[in-house]
Amino acid sequence: MAKGSDLLVAALENEGVDRIYGIPGEENLDFVESLRASKIELVLTRHEQAASFMAATQGRLTGHPGVCLSTLGPGALNFTTGAAYAHLGAMPMLIITGQKAIKSARQARFQIVDIVAAMRPLTKMTRQIVSAASIPALVRDAFRVASEERPGPVHLELPEDIAVEEADVRLVPPHRVDPPIAAPMSVERAAEMIAKAACPIIMVGAAGNRPRLVEPLSDFVRRLQIPFFNTQMGKGAVTGGSNLYLGTAALSEHDYIHSAIKRADLVIAIGHDTVEKPPFLMGGITGGPKVIHIGYESAHVEQVFYPDAELIGDIGASVTALADRLAGRVSADPNMLTLRKRILERIGERGDCAAFPLVPQRIVRDVRSAMPEDGIVCLDNGMYKIWFARGYRTYVANTLLLDNALATMGAGLPSAIAAKVLYPHRRVMAVCGDGGFMMNSQELETAVRLGLDLVVLIIEDSAFGMIRWKQAVDGFADFGMGFGNPDFELYAKAYGAQGHRIEATDALLPTLEMAFKAGGVHLITVPVDYSENTRVLIDELGSMPENIASP
Repeated sequence: MAKGSDLLVAALENEGVDRIYGIPGEENLDFVESLRASKIELVLTRHEQAASFMAATQGRLTGHPGVCLSTLGPGALNFTTGAAYAHLGAMPMLIITGQKAIKSARQARFQIVDIVAAMRPLTKMTRQIVSAASIPALVRDAFRVASEERPGPVHLELPEDIAVEEADVRLVPPHRVDPPIAAPMSVERAAEMIAKAACPIIMVGAAGNRPRLVEPLSDFVRRLQIPFFNTQMGKGAVTGGSNLYLGTAALSEHDYIHSAIKRADLVIAIGHDTVEKPPFLMGGITGGPKVIHIGYESAHVEQVFYPDAELIGDIGASVTALADRLAGRVSADPNMLTLRKRILERIGERGDCAAFPLVPQRIVRDVRSAMPEDGIVCLDNGMYKIWFARGYRTYVANTLLLDNALATMGAGLPSAIAAKVLYPHRRVMAVCGDGGFMMNSQELETAVRLGLDLVVLIIEDSAFGMIRWKQAVDGFADFGMGFGNPDFELYAKAYGAQGHRIEATDALLPTLEMAFKAGGVHLITVPVDYSENTRVLIDELGSMPENIASP
C-alpha cells in the first residue's frame, strides 16, 4: 500500500522526471514530503508563471514534458499564461496543482476555483485525480498526451485527501509510440511536384523544430541542395552553417526574404503551424508559388495558407523518403543562390554601426560574437525579437529560443534559467526588453540561489517599444507607452548579482565576454536606438522592389 502522493512521485520518476519547477502550498504538502524522499529536484521559483515558462522550455529543448507545481486557486491561476504559452508553442509540459479535499468541506469554499475548467481551453488534457488507485494510469496517459503530436501542456489536479489516500496499485511502464508514416502515394506525388519545379525552396516552420528532427531535416537539405528559409519558431531547426540558408521570415511581407519567395514556383513547407504569424501571404488561386505541406497533422487552411498538396505523417520519415526519391533529380536555381547573397548582405547592414545608443543590428552582431555555436539565447518579447529573428545566425539546433505563437512578455529570463539548468556547461543568455524583464525580474533571485552562470541583457528604451512602434505606424499619437526603470545595476546588486551599464558602443562585446568568463549572474543594460524600426522596417522595406537590386 502507498499513499497517493507517493504514488504520484513514483509515477513521475517512472517517466524519467528529474526536476519540478514551482511553488508549493498548503494543499500539496504531502506531495512535497513525498518529493523530499525522491530523486526529483524541486526548483523553487518566485512566481508560478515563471515556473511554467521554465517547465515549457525544458519540454521544448528535450522533447520530454517539463513539470511544474502550484497550490490551488491563486497559485494555479498563475499557470494560465504558461499553459497558453506551451499550448500555442507546442511545448510538452505537465502542470500539477493542489486542491482542497473533495470528500469533505471543512473550509467550505475558501480559495476554491474550478481549475480543471479554467485549464480546459489551455491544455490538451485536464483531469482531477479522484482516486489514488488511478494515479499511475493517469500519469502515463498525461505524458503520452503531452508528448504526442501536436505536443503541449496537460494538467492534473491532486486534492489533499486523495494525496493521503492509500492504494495498492502498480506503476504503468512507458512504451515507445512511433507516429504514423505518410502513404507511399503521397510521397510519390510530392516528389513529382518537387522534381518538376524550376525553382523550389524549403520553409521550416515551428512543427519542424523538434529535437528529434534535427538530423533528418539537416540531411534532407544537404542531400537535395534546395535553398531554405524558416519561420521565427522554425529558426535553428537545420544545423550547420549551410550555404543554402536564405534567411528568416520575421515579417509577413515586404522583407528581403520575400524576394526569394516571389521568385520560387514551389514552397516545400515543413512543419508550418499557422499559430505563427504568416511567414508569407499566399498570392491567390492564380498567383504565387504552389505549396506542399509536410506535417504530422493536416494543414489548417487559413485565408493566407492553403496548400496545393499535403504529406502527412512522421516528418523525419517523410523528408527521408522524399530525399531517397529525389536524389540527383533536383538542383538549386543559381539565380536563387545569387539572391541569397544579396539578402544576407542587406540583413547584415549596420552591424558595425558605431552610433550610441546602439542600433539593434549592432546589438545582434555583438551577441552573436559573444556566443559560441552551441550557446543558447533566450528571447523575451519585444521589438528586438524581429531583429534577432532576421539577423542572428544559428549553427546548432535550438540555440535561439523565441516565441512567435502566444508571444507573451516575461518568458525570457525564466526560459534562460531552465536552459542553463539543463545545459550547465554551455553559455546561456537571456535577452529582454526593459518592459518584459520587469514582469518576471524576481527570478534573478532564483538564478542566484541556484548558483547559475547566466548573462541577462536588458535592451532599454523605457517604453513598451513594439506597441509604441505600431502606434506610430498606425498614425496614432505617442501615448501611454513610456515608463521609468530602476537603476538596474543596483537592482542586480540587491539580488546578489552583478550589474553593468553600457556607456559606449564598443563596450558591449567586451562586457559580455567579461561576464561569461567571470561566472555568476550578470545583468547588463544597453540603451537602444529604435529609430531603425522606422528607417528599415517601414521606409526601406515598404518601398523595396520585388527583386532586391544589386548592392
